[in-house]
Amino acid sequence: MATIAYLGTGLLGSGFIEAALGRGDSVTVWNRTPAKAAALVAFGATVASTPADAVRGAERVHLVLKDDAVVEEVIAALRPGLSADAIIVDHTTTQPVLTAERAARLSADGVNYLHCPVFIGPAAARQGQGIIMASGAQALFDAVRPALEQQAQRVVYWGERTDLAAAYKLMGNAFIIGLGALVADVFTIAAGSDVEAPDALKLLEFFNPGSMLQNRGRKMSEGDFEASFELVMARKDVRLMQETAGPRPLAALPSIAARMDEVIAQGHGAEDFGVIARDALRR
Repeated sequence: MATIAYLGTGLLGSGFIEAALGRGDSVTVWNRTPAKAAALVAFGATVASTPADAVRGAERVHLVLKDDAVVEEVIAALRPGLSADAIIVDHTTTQPVLTAERAARLSADGVNYLHCPVFIGPAAARQGQGIIMASGAQALFDAVRPALEQQAQRVVYWGERTDLAAAYKLMGNAFIIGLGALVADVFTIAAGSDVEAPDALKLLEFFNPGSMLQNRGRKMSEGDFEASFELVMARKDVRLMQETAGPRPLAALPSIAARMDEVIAQGHGAEDFGVIARDALRR
């Protein structure tokens, strides 16, 4: 049985906490909204009135917070109660540059800090499913790895560069959010074509855009823009999509169209439409 603390008891934090209590861990919790922390007493959690009280005696301190500013605020508040050998495991989605700065500063102060963002929803957290990523000191990762493997189905360690897990979390969320926006636009095109949204998804029964992703992504990453789908032709199709949507709002396609127009104006219209990534590949 481990003695741990969780600071941040929102949907995801609560899922982690319920799972930890189910494994027999001793868990003290804190949240800036006391009622959210108090709801976990029924599962066996102990509620602390301050971050410092929450972490006293804990071997691991898990943060599941909103952003960098809140992480900084909460770490400053918990440090008076933090044991010298305790490890802070930060699951918060944060800015990579600020994460690296924070890790360096805390390490210099003798604080054990490991950034471990996740691809996990609340229900998956309760079941020990999903993915946890980590980057930071190898020794810290080795110390907490068994615990992380109880929290998630897969644990990915990116090495000692402290900002890498934060970067990969943002890239992963870009996929999730971008795909969601494109699905919304597919539904908008469907509405403009008098097709119901559930019927639009029937396309996926025989057309799998995900199967194309790795090959096209690899070619784009290598700067290979030999045309298999010319940018000017792709831009024409986006125009047809916008016309079909009519006055209905689109989530992603207008920005894509603007980027296409910019790259065509630079003289790349005959290249593959993946050339819209050309500026991202410059070093």
